[in-house]
Amino acid sequence: MNMASASASTATHWLFRKSSLQSMGVLLFVIIGSLWALSVDTRFVYMLVYVWFGLAYGLLLQYGRFCMASAVRDLFAVKVPRMAVGMMIAVALYAVVAAIVTLSGFSTFHPNAMGWHIVIGGAIFGFGIVFTGGCASGSLYKAGEGNMNSMLVILAISFSQAIVVTATGWWDSLVPQSWLDSAAAKAADMPEELTITKGWFDIFTAGYIWDLKGHTTAEIFGMAETATGIVVLNTFLTAILPVGLILIALYAFYYRKGHLRRAGLTAPSLSDELAGMWAMCTSSKNTALAGIGLGILAGLHMYVTGVLRDHYGIFNFGELLVAMGYNNGLSIQETVFDPGYWYITTQEAQWGGWVMQQVGIENMDSIFFGLDNGLPNPLLNAPGFMSIGIILGAAVMALARREFKWKLPSWETAFFAIVGGTLMGIGARIGMGCNIGAFFATVTNGDPSGWVFLVGMVIGAWIGVKAFTWWMEWSASRNSSECGL
Repeated sequence: MNMASASASTATHWLFRKSSLQSMGVLLFVIIGSLWALSVDTRFVYMLVYVWFGLAYGLLLQYGRFCMASAVRDLFAVKVPRMAVGMMIAVALYAVVAAIVTLSGFSTFHPNAMGWHIVIGGAIFGFGIVFTGGCASGSLYKAGEGNMNSMLVILAISFSQAIVVTATGWWDSLVPQSWLDSAAAKAADMPEELTITKGWFDIFTAGYIWDLKGHTTAEIFGMAETATGIVVLNTFLTAILPVGLILIALYAFYYRKGHLRRAGLTAPSLSDELAGMWAMCTSSKNTALAGIGLGILAGLHMYVTGVLRDHYGIFNFGELLVAMGYNNGLSIQETVFDPGYWYITTQEAQWGGWVMQQVGIENMDSIFFGLDNGLPNPLLNAPGFMSIGIILGAAVMALARREFKWKLPSWETAFFAIVGGTLMGIGARIGMGCNIGAFFATVTNGDPSGWVFLVGMVIGAWIGVKAFTWWMEWSASRNSSECGL
């Protein structure tokens, strides 16, 4: 070995050692923080469940480069189904684990209200993710890799939601009179701190959303309490069967032609087609493994939260905060946002709303914050720590794999991050969730509204890909003209 090779080997070893130590340092930081929280009050274990599941989500998201924005971009722009396949694997496995959790009596899931708002919100959200390059969960794990652009997306999602749910003014007059009438009819039963006929989102919530119903498929058929309803209707009919059909469609439209060409087949048999399906599902080992892990973890998260709620005799983390002497930031009902399972965007809205509240912008007179979710200090925000856990988990994995790198955005990408993140925030609030809360966590628990959100998101993403492609071509053409080419 010559001196140059020896020096390169030494440098590589040093970089690997440094990355490993940094990765271990982040993990040690989480461990020390967890032990400190438990030393303050052992009941903080409830919040730490969110922290550690968030950390695990972040590890797997980064490992599989798991992102719904990548899935739709790859499908529509380069016709590669790898990420979409991984998503479907995760949905199927989460559905199985969710069924077990529901049968055990520890499910924390509540279905979303079904209505036109889901497809519209999904479309706005889907359009936004194309321009940011990351969905809600994808932006968090990419932030853990040192991507400053993704951090801008998170900020845009946070503040756009907080502004949307509390804004009032001339746009209040744009809401349908039927919403206003319905909200006004409920006003007498509302706490005096809330004015539900002022502010378009409050009117939208009280006058439209509250008049809708959310049901799992088993509830629709009156079989919510039966094993048949849970396993057959919620798990198989609502989740696994659609996943199977989507995988077949992905194979037929995006993978089959290439597979048959590579295998030299002109008249494939059924076994050949099944082998092709298997090859598609295993074409990316990391993505497939991440999908398996995320599906199982998401179900376990719901189970552990349900067990702890049963142990402490609570329905919401707000009750536990009151018992521990923390009352600031709770809603009128003494609750805080506490879904009990993997969820993103609402806790980010709370971050933005909390900052606005600190600088004197009143937010607690809204339904979203004042009645339902509260504005707890970020240090007491359990789902918020789940999002932070995702960032830290992704950092641990990225450092261990030497993929962590601070990446500063250009002015153009920063603009896209802010605009796209703002659209994601608006879409998430209109659709009552993001790619995780309104799709992944819903269909896997038997709520068909999640597929409606996915349809909207796919439509929005398709339009977004077309718009983004046009922009890139126009920009390239303009730059060529300026250079005299």
